Amino acid sequence: MADNPKTTTDSDSKENNAVQLAKTPPMGWSSWNYYGDRINEKIIIDTIDKMISLGLRDAGYTYVNIDDGWQKYKGSRAEHPLEVDEKKFPHGIKYIADYAHKKGIKLGIYSGPGNSTCAGYTGSEGHEKEDAAMFASWGIDHLKYDSCCSHQQASKDTLKTVFGDMSKALNAAGRPMVYHACHCGWQNIWEWGKSVGANQWRIGQDISDDFNYPGNREGYYFDVLDMIDRGVGLESYSGKGHWNDYDMLIIGLHGRSKELVGTGASDNEYRTHFSMWSILSSPLLIGASLDDLNTTDLETLKNKEIIALNQDPLGLQAKRYVSNGDLQIFAKPLADGSWAVALLNRSGQTATMTLNMQQDLNLPWKKTLVRDLWLHRDMGSFTDTYSVEVQSHETKMLVIRSGW
Repeated sequence: MADNPKTTTDSDSKENNAVQLAKTPPMGWSSWNYYGDRINEKIIIDTIDKMISLGLRDAGYTYVNIDDGWQKYKGSRAEHPLEVDEKKFPHGIKYIADYAHKKGIKLGIYSGPGNSTCAGYTGSEGHEKEDAAMFASWGIDHLKYDSCCSHQQASKDTLKTVFGDMSKALNAAGRPMVYHACHCGWQNIWEWGKSVGANQWRIGQDISDDFNYPGNREGYYFDVLDMIDRGVGLESYSGKGHWNDYDMLIIGLHGRSKELVGTGASDNEYRTHFSMWSILSSPLLIGASLDDLNTTDLETLKNKEIIALNQDPLGLQAKRYVSNGDLQIFAKPLADGSWAVALLNRSGQTATMTLNMQQDLNLPWKKTLVRDLWLHRDMGSFTDTYSVEVQSHETKMLVIRSGW
C-alpha cells in the first residue's frame, strides 16, 4: 500500500550508511604513488606533521592513507595471519591513528579481497569481519579495498559479493570508515558501487605521471586526459557519499615516482589536472612526497576557490557541455546558484575559447558576472558570451553567476 513505510533492505542500509560519510569527496594524502611498500612509522608520522605545517590540513586535506605494504607477511592468507610489520611500525597502527586524531587528521589503511594484495601481502579473503573489527579497534577512518590482482577477471556478481561482504563487515564493526572499493573501473563499478556501500570507486586503471602520453603506457596506464575522457557520461553515478574516483593526484611527482610510470608534467599541466579533478568531484588524494612539493605545487594544491568547487555541498560532477575538437567546456551548477566552468585547451597551441551562456549552458541570464579562480579576479559583467585566450594544456577555471 502506498501509505505504508518503506521496508529497509540490506542494500538500503548500506547506501544510507555510506551517505553519512564522504558527503563531499575525500581529501588527503596516500602513500603508494611515491613510496610504494617502502613505508614506515616515521614516514607516516612526518607526513601527518607536514600536512599541518604546510597548511594542507587547513586547506581541507584531512586523510593520511597508508597503502599496501604495512603488513608483516607476503603470501596467502591461508598461510599467514594479517599482522602489522613491527619492523616498519614498531608502535603499531593504533599508535599512529591516535597521533593523527590528536592532530586533526584521519588515518586510512589498505587491504584487498584476495588471499594476497596487489603487492603480494596478506589479504582479507574470508576474514572480512575479523579484519574490519581490527581496523575499527585501531581507530581507522578510511579503507582502500583493492581487488586489482585477485579479481581482475571476476564477474560483476562475484565483485558485488566480495565488496559487499567487506561493506557489511565495516558496518558491523561499529566505527564509521570511508570505504573505497578499488577495481580500476572494470565491470562498470560505477553502476553498482553505491549499492554495495562504497563511498568511492576508481573509474579507470592506474594514472601515470603524464598529461598526454600517446596510447596507454605499457598497455595499461591512463594519463590525465585519458582519465578525463573516461569519466564523460558518468555524472549521474556520482554524488553525496558515492564518488567517481579519477585516481590519486600526480602533482609534485615531477617524474620522480618509483611506482608510477611517466616523466612528469609541466606546472600548467599539473594545474589543469587539479582543476579538472576538482570540478569533476573526484577525491583529491595527494600522491607525492610532501618533502618534494615546491612553491608552485603548494599554490596549486591549496587554491581555496578551486577546492570549493570540489567540496561544494550540492555534490555534482561536472558535465562536458562543449567538445570542439581539443577545445572543451565542462560545467556544473553550485549550491549557491552560480555555475563552475572549466575551459580546457587540450591542443598544442594557444586558442581563444568562448563560453556562450545561453547556447552552451542554457542559462537565461541577461548579464553574467565572471570570476577567474586562478587569477582570483572578477573579470566583469558580460552579455551572452565570454571569450578568453587559453594556453596550450591550460584550463581556465571560472565561476559565473547572474548579473541581474
